[in-house]
Formats: sequence, C-alpha cells, structure tokens
Amino acid sequence: MTTPTQSDSSNAPIVDMQKLNKHFGSLHVLKDIDMEITPGEVVVVIGASGSGKSTLIRCINGLEEFQQGALEVAGKTLLPHGKGGQALQQIRTEVGMVFQQFNLFPHLSVRDNVTLAPMKVRRINQQQARDNALKLLKRVGIEDQADKYPTQLSGGQQQRVALARALAMEPRLMLFDEPTSALDPEMIGEVLDAMRELAREGMTMVVVTHEMGFAREVADRVIYIHQGEITEQGPPEQLFDAPQHERTQNFLGRILKH
Repeated sequence: MTTPTQSDSSNAPIVDMQKLNKHFGSLHVLKDIDMEITPGEVVVVIGASGSGKSTLIRCINGLEEFQQGALEVAGKTLLPHGKGGQALQQIRTEVGMVFQQFNLFPHLSVRDNVTLAPMKVRRINQQQARDNALKLLKRVGIEDQADKYPTQLSGGQQQRVALARALAMEPRLMLFDEPTSALDPEMIGEVLDAMRELAREGMTMVVVTHEMGFAREVADRVIYIHQGEITEQGPPEQLFDAPQHERTQNFLGRILKH
C-alpha cells in the first residue's frame, strides 16, 4: 500500500474515473465523467445546485452507486451497481469525508467522537487513539474542547471535530461536500482555515464548495460541472480569469457578483 509520503514518487492517480454514468431512475445525473486525481492534488468542484457535484464525490467512496463506467480509488476498483463489497470497505478506510451536516454522535464527547472509528475499524488501542485524537484536535484548533459534547460547541467547532474524526482514520484522500454551507457566515472562516492548513500539509483533497475565494487560493485545479457534465476545468487563475466556455462564463458572472 502506498503511503501519502511515498505517493509523491508515483504518478499513479489516487482516483481514476472513466466514462462514469449515474442515474436516479430516469434522471441522468452524471454523464460520461472522466476525472483523475493525483496524490497531493487539491481539486475544487463548482457548479449550480443540482448539477451533480455532490453525487460525483459520493460515488468516489461508494455512498452512491453508479450504473456505467470504471472507477478506481486508492488502487481498488469499484464496480457498477455497487458490486465488489470488499473493495468498497477497503476504500472507506483510505478515504475520509466531511459532509454539510456534522453527523457527530451527540451522546459522545468530542474526544470519543474522534477515537471511535480508529478503535473499532483499525483496532487501535484506546490510549493510542486518545493521544492521536488530542493531536488532531490541536491540529484543527480545538484541543481545549475535547471533553465537551457536540451540543456545547458552535457549528464551526463541530465541523472541525468532524474534520478531526475523518483524519483519525489516516486517509489518503479527503472529500468535502460543501462543508461550510450549514454554517453561519462568521464561522465559515475557521473551517476554511483548517482546510487550508490541510492542503498546505499535502493532503489529497476533492472539495465541493461555493466558496470561490477558497477555490482560487487553495485549488490546484477547478472543475466546473453543468447538468452532470464536466464543462471546463483548469488552474484557478485560468478558469476564474479567462473561462473558455460560455456556460462557465455565465455561471461565474452570476456567482462572483455576490
């Protein structure tokens, strides 16, 4: 298995998606998506609501089944229609995800929320898991909240706990599904700061977001999706300052006015 530090010497993509199609009944949500993510790359996915952004990243860790195409994640192959359950379980130990909602266990302390999965899934002993949890909580700036419960925290603090919880599994890839959309405006910055630090440390990240300033600053590549298709992609300075496709121009024109 390739570690994050070793992966820099290999150009093998950590995500390799080819002609992927996803349907919800008669609705064709993703259409012939081709996408590669290389180790250490930060990719931001943008687009209007309902364009397929969240579905795209949920396919990467098997939260959504796809019907046609090929998908390899962290060296494991996911099959159409959810076949190949063993590969799916392996992928979920390699891929962390942070959602719009925090999904923390309200009856567990912050520290216990972070230690639960490493102890249950990776069989890490309790003391090591607790020590690691404190290090991760410090990494996201809330180590002083370790003994509190989620309901005692602000939304921004809860989302940083969710980030620490995902990092506790030592993932090779982090997925973010609009992680700031449920937060009050004054709390968005603290979550984005934690994500910026993660990017600086070299974590491979795929981020669905409406935060265009974050995308411009942190992304190596920005992908614009329109009605289930990748319309345009490129470095942020190219996509934001000189978009080539009329649909991209119209979308950014509307978004950047606000």
